Amino acid sequence: MFDDDGSLDPFLKGLLYLVLAAATAKTLWDWLTTTVLPWITVDLWGAITASPWWTVLIALGVLAGVGLLTWALRALLADHYQPPARTHTAVQDDVDDVPTYTMWQLSGMSGAEFENACAQLLVRDGFTDVRVVGGAGDLGADVLATGPGGERVVVQCKRYARPVASGAVQQFNGTARPEHGADRAVIIGLSGFTVPALEFAARHELTAMGRGALKRWAHGQHLYDAVRTPASL
Repeated sequence: MFDDDGSLDPFLKGLLYLVLAAATAKTLWDWLTTTVLPWITVDLWGAITASPWWTVLIALGVLAGVGLLTWALRALLADHYQPPARTHTAVQDDVDDVPTYTMWQLSGMSGAEFENACAQLLVRDGFTDVRVVGGAGDLGADVLATGPGGERVVVQCKRYARPVASGAVQQFNGTARPEHGADRAVIIGLSGFTVPALEFAARHELTAMGRGALKRWAHGQHLYDAVRTPASL
């Protein structure tokens, strides 16, 4: 029954565990069938059918509580993040702290805050004359800047919950160079791009920055390095 070191024989130990597992499973089954299931099918269902309006009010209260808890958790996690102010003028060139963002922070921003964050990242990377111009009548440009080599950079920021479709990329292509004189046109998709959108961008020499490249850029990599590898899109 016992080994030389005083431990129980492995076979008997396994058999004992099996018996305990079977007893636990039977106890759980009895509890589910004799207590939980009758409570759901008789007591709970009976209460619902007897007081449907109260049931609706309680359900709405539960949903409201879950929503409030979710809001509180997001507010707690973002407590140390202060979004940059919306501006239509040049972004300050002398940034004291090198800005970096998490994808959680970017996802929690409004469209205007997302544009300002992208502008701050351009300043961090050494771009000059950075201006946030997004808004009514922007003709597809959210941020304008001058690159390290003097090139004119036009950026459009798409903070969509779904991948950016080809139509949006086509619209950007129709204004980035003809309207804004872009030497380099960059469209940023927080949730990435559809395959047709990426194919269109490649054909027309647009820089499509998807979620992977955006993460690398937001975490500290230079814009041009972040989009250099197609796999990072």
